[in-house]
Amino acid sequence: MKYKNKWLAILMLALASAAPWAQAAHARKNAVVAMTDDETFVALREASRDDDADKAERLAARLGSYAIPSYVEYYRLRPQLFDVPASEIRDFLTRYDGSAIADRLRNDWLLVLGFSQDWKNFDEQYAQFVQNDDRQVKCYALLSQVAKGQNVAPAARQLLTAPKEYGEACPALIKTLMQNGQFNQDDLDMQVRLAAESVPSNVVRRIAAAGGTPDELLEKAVDKPAYVLKRGAGKTHERRQVFIIALGRVAKADVDTAVDALNEAAKHLNAGEQAQAWAEIALAASFKLDPEVLDYWHKSEGAALSLNEHQWKARSALRAGDWQAVARNIDAMPEKLRSDPTWIYWLGRAEKATGREAEAQQQFLSIANQTSFYGQLAWEELGRKIAVPPRPQPLSEAEIASMADNAGFRRALKLLDLNLRLEGYREWNWELRNMSERQQLAAAEFARRSNVLDRMVSTSEHTRNEIDFSQRYPTPYDELVHPATGNLGLDRAWVYGLVRQESRFILNARSYVGAQGFMQIMPGTAKYVARKIGMEGYSAGKAGEIDTNIALGTNYLNLILNDLDGSQVLATAAYNAGPGRPRNWRASLAGPVEGAIFTESIPFNETREYVRNVLANATCYAAIFENKPQSLKARLGIIAPKGYVVNELP
Repeated sequence: MKYKNKWLAILMLALASAAPWAQAAHARKNAVVAMTDDETFVALREASRDDDADKAERLAARLGSYAIPSYVEYYRLRPQLFDVPASEIRDFLTRYDGSAIADRLRNDWLLVLGFSQDWKNFDEQYAQFVQNDDRQVKCYALLSQVAKGQNVAPAARQLLTAPKEYGEACPALIKTLMQNGQFNQDDLDMQVRLAAESVPSNVVRRIAAAGGTPDELLEKAVDKPAYVLKRGAGKTHERRQVFIIALGRVAKADVDTAVDALNEAAKHLNAGEQAQAWAEIALAASFKLDPEVLDYWHKSEGAALSLNEHQWKARSALRAGDWQAVARNIDAMPEKLRSDPTWIYWLGRAEKATGREAEAQQQFLSIANQTSFYGQLAWEELGRKIAVPPRPQPLSEAEIASMADNAGFRRALKLLDLNLRLEGYREWNWELRNMSERQQLAAAEFARRSNVLDRMVSTSEHTRNEIDFSQRYPTPYDELVHPATGNLGLDRAWVYGLVRQESRFILNARSYVGAQGFMQIMPGTAKYVARKIGMEGYSAGKAGEIDTNIALGTNYLNLILNDLDGSQVLATAAYNAGPGRPRNWRASLAGPVEGAIFTESIPFNETREYVRNVLANATCYAAIFENKPQSLKARLGIIAPKGYVVNELP
């Protein structure tokens, strides 16, 4: 049990076993159940993920000749990493050297080695970790450097930006850096505020504990912030910081109440604390699209901003049409943000609006070769439109056959066939790492022939010079989509753009909220639309059937498009977030704005990215269907308050 608790702590697996069925499950633990090898393999995976070493051992023993033995061994070994000799782990890594699953086991072992502070073995294995995409492992790597007397504060500040991914390692790093003086109180305050923005109170407390902030007070700031505001700012630094956190939490529900509390407490806060408090309120006001938000951001001048705050400060200026402030806010962003295509494009627009045409052109040129949302908009700013690029030279059968012979791709297909998409994607992407563009196109074509269109699309998107739109923008089931859209007068390019984002053409796709099928329609929505259009013989089980799914999805799109005055931007947002939210976002506008500005200021991260991708997809599909250049900017149009008459683009 001891090793199990450590393993759970490292991997942050919240496994509740106190439910009534736990006893029955335990009684069945040793029962012999007739299962196919595939069913046994899936059960082995779950036993491994549940950290049930005994069950994993038994199930693995039944799979002596399974098609992917490396995964059988991995799932057997993973729950035992605290207990098995290092030689057994090294043996696995040697036998499967260069494979995705070996790198995955190395990731897991690094977490164990870091937790155990075995820096000698950690350093040896970390040097061989290829993916290096685990924030906890990176935190342990910095702890290893600290143990050798190195200064890692600058690297830690760059790394510690996403508290949801901190696990056990990153709070330990923060505590160590506070203890040895590499982090100061400002660093700790930033980490606590970051955590308070997005993670549960227990994580916030763990981070705050590095500096001695009282647990009970911090818990109230996160869970009962109104109580903290009533008590006032307090005299100690810790109490004032907790007050600032509580302000941000209250502002999420009621900006005006937070503003009143801050104005009342201002005399007890120094200038820096006041600026930080206004930044907390400004962030919450930004999500609410509050008309006073620019004033709040102005009062926050001098505050240390998080990555999220930097972006919302720029978005607020963008929505208000203050191009000088947009440029100033982007210039103040960390390099990590300034180099993102989003802010490259908007900096270019700000420079263009303020008369720096040459600088603007350089910004646009740097991203115009991308087919993404902002790449397309940059292309248009250069006076061009989106067209279908020339197809690459046809692939030979030998080139495609070489992909069929790739053992990693074969493992990926097996895993995908079992609907183990995370593992299947990892295997597939691992093989793409060192491929040329020609090989990537061949891999995409192999994916097409294997009927895994999501892999075809994502693989083809890796190329930058040789671009094949037939791979990137496929049209499966067009014999159903074309008449369905035609009968409704619906834009087929838009529908395919949405499907490409929603399901990536995976017919059995099911989202975490229950959306299903080709068009990822929710059960309640499917029932409503079926009744609305008078669909005969509809039952819930039919929503996943391809013809029914397309009929329901296209009719629902048509309903919300008509309800939202024909705006694809608003209707796309409604398909993702529900119709009420886009109506509210639109109603908050003081006047008309470009569709791109409206999209960038959508306060839901998922919906913002969704709208960008769908409309960029639709523009490329339209170029294919109409065989002529297209304008994303025209497709986005402008968004104005209900009833506002707009004659032309601003």
